[in-house]
Amino acid sequence: MRYSKLIAAFATCTVFLISCSVFKKKQKTVTTSIATATKSTSDTTKKTPVSKLNPYDQVITKNTKSAYGLINFHRVQDKYFFEIPNSLLETDLLVVNRISKGASGTSQANSGYSGDQINENVVRFSKGPNDKLYIKSVSYTERSTDSTDNGMYRSVRNSGLQPIVAAFDIKALSKDSTAVVIDVTDYLNGDNEVLFFNSGAKSGLKLGGLQADKSYISSGKAFPQSLEIKTVKTYSKAAGPASPGIPPTGIGNATYELNSSIIRLPQNPMLPRFYDDRIGYFSTGYIDFDRNSQGVAQTTMITRWRLEPKKEDEAKYLKGELVEPTRQIIFYIDPTTPKKWVPYLIQGVNDWNIAFEAAGFKNAIVAKEAPTNAQDSTWSIESARYNVIVYKPSAISNASGPHVHDPRTGEILETHINWYHNVMQLLRNWYFIQAAAVDPKARKMKFDDELMGQLIRFVSSHEVGHTLGLTHNFGSSSTVPVEKLRDKAWVEANGHTPSIMDYARFNYVAQPEDGISEKGIFPRIGIYDKWAIEWGYRWFPTFNSREEEKSHMNNWIVKQLKMDKRYWYGEQSINVSDPRRQSEDLGDNAMKAGYYGIKNLKRIVPNLIQWTNEANEGYKNLDIMYKEVVAQYKRYISHVVNNIGLLSWNKQPVEENGDLLEFTPKNKQREAVRFLQDQLFETPKWLMDAKIFKKVGGQGPNLPLALQVPALNQLLSPDNYLRLVIYKDAQPENAYEFHQLLNDLMQGIWKELPNQLPIDYYRRNLQKVYAERLIELLDLSKSADPMEKIQGPYFNYRSDMSPIVRSHMKTLLHKINSALPLYKDKLSREHLLQVKSRLQNTLNPNAVIISGNVNERSPSAGFALSNIDSITRECCGHHGLGNSKFQSCW
Repeated sequence: MRYSKLIAAFATCTVFLISCSVFKKKQKTVTTSIATATKSTSDTTKKTPVSKLNPYDQVITKNTKSAYGLINFHRVQDKYFFEIPNSLLETDLLVVNRISKGASGTSQANSGYSGDQINENVVRFSKGPNDKLYIKSVSYTERSTDSTDNGMYRSVRNSGLQPIVAAFDIKALSKDSTAVVIDVTDYLNGDNEVLFFNSGAKSGLKLGGLQADKSYISSGKAFPQSLEIKTVKTYSKAAGPASPGIPPTGIGNATYELNSSIIRLPQNPMLPRFYDDRIGYFSTGYIDFDRNSQGVAQTTMITRWRLEPKKEDEAKYLKGELVEPTRQIIFYIDPTTPKKWVPYLIQGVNDWNIAFEAAGFKNAIVAKEAPTNAQDSTWSIESARYNVIVYKPSAISNASGPHVHDPRTGEILETHINWYHNVMQLLRNWYFIQAAAVDPKARKMKFDDELMGQLIRFVSSHEVGHTLGLTHNFGSSSTVPVEKLRDKAWVEANGHTPSIMDYARFNYVAQPEDGISEKGIFPRIGIYDKWAIEWGYRWFPTFNSREEEKSHMNNWIVKQLKMDKRYWYGEQSINVSDPRRQSEDLGDNAMKAGYYGIKNLKRIVPNLIQWTNEANEGYKNLDIMYKEVVAQYKRYISHVVNNIGLLSWNKQPVEENGDLLEFTPKNKQREAVRFLQDQLFETPKWLMDAKIFKKVGGQGPNLPLALQVPALNQLLSPDNYLRLVIYKDAQPENAYEFHQLLNDLMQGIWKELPNQLPIDYYRRNLQKVYAERLIELLDLSKSADPMEKIQGPYFNYRSDMSPIVRSHMKTLLHKINSALPLYKDKLSREHLLQVKSRLQNTLNPNAVIISGNVNERSPSAGFALSNIDSITRECCGHHGLGNSKFQSCW
């Protein structure tokens, strides 16, 4: 049997947790008996139970209001009935539940709005004994189809039974006995996890029990492929936890209008495409008992839309001609969307056609305005039959692109993109901070509609990419040389990142003198996106087996990556583990990119007051945008810090004979340390604009330390020490060792010592923090980090970190001792005496420090993160007072 024909057999399997694999030569069709009485139907010695069914006309009377479709929906006065055809029994149905209208004042974070999905289930209607009809919850997490003697088919079938989640008495049969009628009034009026909120959604919205007397069934509409039910549900509302500056949520009720869509899963399941971690797709999977004869294996399929050429165009497609798919992917724009933004949202969808052309399809995707009721009375924004970009009147600065898929094959069935109104503020802030230095149109608080529209277009494309199955590609931007981002011709032709699925908002590397237009600043659908769509969506009807497909797809990926490194995919991770896969970074060298980014920030800061000024307004905009400048600067610093000690992780098959781990070269790590010395540890005074501080306040003198401490803590951490040890063990000839890192940091942070230069307020704070971090590393039980406390016993007693740090402290102490006698600046001298006291007390708790004519035992407490102690010593010295008069001096 040809591989392309096997998928048809999938639809015949309806048993328990089992579905057919599309690759097996031998298949077994199993049907579940509609009547599941415990005794054989051939047993004539027992009396057949008397049916309690009523005539159809007595249940569905003349006064009934009915809607006819996939499942007929009847209303008889205050009763509601489903009429389910026998052909639909034991058939997989997808139930998707959404909020139709949100409850006033109860939205939490990104949830609780119109169009939000609140639940999803696959269910089956099954007949039972004694005229019962059951709803069973269906899972596809375990599968086997091998019914040979050595296969697991029977074992898997016998080990799993689908749970029954609801039971109904069959009230009548249809007039021709081809359908059953059940009363669903109580089920729809009640609360359950099939048709309404799941427990997680309820918990997130802080909803309690259903208030049945304040809830009702609103309407039902039946269509050939779906049943749509609207209900109004009122829940008690629990008090939310109090947060700083936010009062606790009040106790009361929350009322929602909910929409439940019941649709039939495809009768002819789509041919799946199997996941490869070198291409970024969302996935779904199952435990496969057939793939490994001596165990089990996880089979994972990507999620994607079904795109196939029309029957009459198959030959053209296989010859390489562009053809239209059998079914176009259509998005509708929420009719409540402000009209001026509709064209840009539509363009963001239509832009993906260039990627689908790489897969051989033209006009594969399109966006349209939602039809009016007069044009199509069946259209509904909540229905799972339509893909919609839903515009949400929310203060949330976000957008998201979820989708619903067939768990059997990964076929995407529908999506509702969430577009929150305040995402425009986020776009404004991003573009202002990253592009105002090179684009005059960004130098104000209210962008022109054309500029804002183009920004909306790019976010629309990004979210649509998610609904096509694509995940974030955080590694994409790292494949572009930094200097190319300043090359006007190159960047305007190729874009500043190969993927719109990256978090690489705008080209902040571009400098004013480069003359780069918005074409080289904005993100766009790039070379990686086209490749990813081609890999996931190209139609291959000729493979005979899964192994044949896997071999082809693997060789294809290897070939593409050899041809152009911009095809590389670097997945998103919660914590940065690979310096190439960072959020909001650009280029192949974080130090060069950060240098250009900071140059642009230095151009923006002096103009912030002017560019944020709005008539009849205060300085709120100035405050917001100054904080955005600081946040952007912190990103540049973080990108660089992550180049020290982190490892690069490569994903490649054994055929390539490559290494999983790749280490950052020693010279690049040292380049990162030099960057930090110049841009962070050398006080960034340009960031502390006195004019801005006087208008909006802020951290002021404490800002540098607030930026420096996190960087030092990461560099001087047990985790970083361990990574550098791994590096040394694996690649000793090019290793950057922990003691070398300490020495390089010391040379910059303590650079005043050799020539006894005055140490200013900011540098004194930095040096105290550096010394205190060394002391903390000697005894991690005193660390403020809970994880470091757990790691403490190992690092304190069984690793080399402690002796390395102790040796470094002695070196630093020696440098301080050598410099002290020659220091003339009194504040610097007192500061160094304090650091000396702290270091020596840690190395030798019984040491006595001599300061002038005063003998003083070293304090056991750590430094305060200020220079009050040094200033106090200076004050007391001027008044001829010793430490015994410390209080009276102040």
